Amino acid sequence: MSFIPYSLTRPILFGMDPEAAHDFTMNLMARGQNTPLQCAWSRPMVDDPIELAGLKFPNRVGMAAGLDKNARCIDALAAMGFGFVEVGTVTPRPQPGNPKPRMFRIPEKKALINRLGFNNDGLDAFLANVRRSQIRSSGKSGKPMLLGLNIGKNAATPIEEATSDYLKALDGVYPHADYVTVNISSPNTKNLRALQSDEALDSLLDAIAERREQLATQHAKRVPVFVKIAPDLVEEQIGVIAATLQRHGMDGVIATNTTISREAVQGLQHAQEAGGLSGAPVLEASNQVIRQLRSALGSRFPIIGVGGILSGADAVSKIRAGADVVQIYSGLIYRGPDLVTEAARAIAHVR
Repeated sequence: MSFIPYSLTRPILFGMDPEAAHDFTMNLMARGQNTPLQCAWSRPMVDDPIELAGLKFPNRVGMAAGLDKNARCIDALAAMGFGFVEVGTVTPRPQPGNPKPRMFRIPEKKALINRLGFNNDGLDAFLANVRRSQIRSSGKSGKPMLLGLNIGKNAATPIEEATSDYLKALDGVYPHADYVTVNISSPNTKNLRALQSDEALDSLLDAIAERREQLATQHAKRVPVFVKIAPDLVEEQIGVIAATLQRHGMDGVIATNTTISREAVQGLQHAQEAGGLSGAPVLEASNQVIRQLRSALGSRFPIIGVGGILSGADAVSKIRAGADVVQIYSGLIYRGPDLVTEAARAIAHVR
């Protein structure tokens, strides 16, 4: 149980540069996980299980990828009561990401802009951290948290060769993941979103599906593969993506990543910084994509809803739009760990 209210620590963190605050927090959690210090952010896990893509989720609130790019804080995040945690995006080779500054707060709108650019320590370091995680192998819970591993391509890899990076990353993460997410929707890697176009997506998912069958035989287990898409898509594009996901046997879709739109934050400080906008302004755009996906995919295809969840009511809005489970990121920064419990309890009452 937590003994430090986030309302006391947030002003300190918000007095720091956003990326410095992020690094400080992640370092603290990495050092404090599985120690008494973890009580500072621990929350009870709400029991609200759901079966999805062949997996049993202990509850319907997850941590979105992007916060813990190097998988250093899996146990610390699990202590917040998440039913599932997704780490990454990891690329085959280490890369520094884009030049700093590259993170910006827009507190008036409870929003963030980032152009980090898949900064990470590479696949080998990532997998070493995943192996060190205790929560899923410790037997501490009869309903273990699920772990998603999110993969991407290196910035230096030409877009025409992107499939090679995704396959290398898939080979590495497959034995350790409860599910794998293919990230083709970050706006911060040049041309990455071009992979959402019909021909490029068809080619990429065909290769991933073929490799997944090989890996399933090799490791004697079938790991679900999800695809993460952008909110900046028109209905026709969403229909093409939905058909392509189904044609290649993908197990689910994550909707959505950050947006390049600035309509909701016009005139505010940092609003015109390049990068992806997340937080409250993305809620309705994300929900609209979820509605269109649900219409195109039918009632049984798994959808993970992410984008703009700052309250329990926001989380419920994603479920009502058609998501099966949800993820949070910016809301954790603005609201702290209490949001996890609030969202999970609110969703648990939706029937």
